[in-house]
Amino acid sequence: MELEHIRKSLEKTLSEKRYRHILGVEEVCYDLAVIYGCDTLKARTAGLLHDCAKHLSDEELISECRKFNLHITEAEIKAPYLLHAKVGAAYAKEFYGITDEEILNAIISHTTGRPAMSELEKIVYVADFIEPYRNPILHLDKARKIAYNDDLDEAVMFISGRILEYLKSINAFIDPLTIETYNYYVNLCQSK
Repeated sequence: MELEHIRKSLEKTLSEKRYRHILGVEEVCYDLAVIYGCDTLKARTAGLLHDCAKHLSDEELISECRKFNLHITEAEIKAPYLLHAKVGAAYAKEFYGITDEEILNAIISHTTGRPAMSELEKIVYVADFIEPYRNPILHLDKARKIAYNDDLDEAVMFISGRILEYLKSINAFIDPLTIETYNYYVNLCQSK
């Protein structure tokens, strides 16, 4: 599917703020794909579609998981908003004709990350955090510097660490997969 068609469709579905966010993620995905030698079309597509189900309520996300026969983990039962990633991949396939497993996996893992992500998954995960329209948050400039100048694995480690710090600081639920992601990339970066 053509990117412009995806953009127009999402503009009708998403809030103005969310739409601006996905355009920012698409832009950063393109940049990082060039830097790290990844397919730029796949990166842009995954960036555009990563939040295509973010507008759904918790109840709607659960309903869509049932409709698409998607497994819901214990963590997702406690925090249904996490399901927008799985439902987003289902929507990408169903409504936008995306069949490339690499793109679908990048959409699925963009929220919590996962150990041993592909380059494309890491790009979308990082781009979601550092996109240019994001409200200024602590450590954002450092995350951008690492992502653009250093090492994608280090960027994933840094960002997942900051996400864990933030979630702990507000006493929020933490999906164990986020912890696994952080630990995996700490070990990977230390072994380099």
